[in-house]
Amino acid sequence: MQQFLQQVVSGLASGGVYASLALALVLIYRSTEVINFAQGEMATFTTYVAWQLIDWGVPFWVAFFATLAFAFVFGVAIERVVIRPFEHGPVLTVVIVTIGLLVLLNGLDGWIWGAEIKSFHSAFPTRPIDIGGVAFSLQDIGVIAVSLLAVFLLWLFFRYTKVGLAMRAAAVNPDSARLTGVRVGWMLALGWGLASMLGALSGLMIAPVVFLDPNMMQVVLIYAFAAAVLGGLQSPAGAVVGGLLLGVMLNLLGTYVHPVTPELRLPVALLVLLIVLLVKPSGLFGRAVVRKV
Repeated sequence: MQQFLQQVVSGLASGGVYASLALALVLIYRSTEVINFAQGEMATFTTYVAWQLIDWGVPFWVAFFATLAFAFVFGVAIERVVIRPFEHGPVLTVVIVTIGLLVLLNGLDGWIWGAEIKSFHSAFPTRPIDIGGVAFSLQDIGVIAVSLLAVFLLWLFFRYTKVGLAMRAAAVNPDSARLTGVRVGWMLALGWGLASMLGALSGLMIAPVVFLDPNMMQVVLIYAFAAAVLGGLQSPAGAVVGGLLLGVMLNLLGTYVHPVTPELRLPVALLVLLIVLLVKPSGLFGRAVVRKV
């Protein structure tokens, strides 16, 4: 039982990282119906910014919040400069643009900071604490708390602020939102900014575990995409639940199903993705869309 609880908590920690990045994917997909394939590279770039600030002697938490602020501006700038010129073009064009952005940011990471692996300071101590005879890592508990707090704050923002409500309206029905005076273009840009912040949060939480290098978030992005599809690409709540479920499931399978080695975690996640697409393409919380022809 102790091992089971430990694996659940550890799975919730990794699932919280997947959930943050999956939520970033959903925020952009709901407003543009495009998967941002550069989301992971944007997260890696902002994590490098945090590493640089810490390397210059900036205290960790100051660098943490400064990086989140930078990530927001970075996301807005990308939408305004890179994405906006193609927003009325074919969806495939925007997808290709995000793939090009992925390649560009990956190259910039290596060019500016080098390709060698860097250690990243953890926000929380790694020592375990004993709760009811079960040892839990403070780092895992801290990652879960930060991830859930970010999701809760984002829910408050969308639920109780005028800007949040305007962003929801712009995502659901942009034409009607324009008639009510909502500046839809800027709402989309703010969505990219928030998605970039969530990606940065994922990078900051996962970097102490997997170490920092230009390809750090590529595998995490696949897990996040699987989590978003599992929960439903149109459902922010589904992205969070999907990420947590995926993290716990992969941990439990790796512990109790011996053929599932750490090397097979990614294929298992892809298998989950395939099964969801075959059985319920709209995801656990998504709704099937019916279009009249």
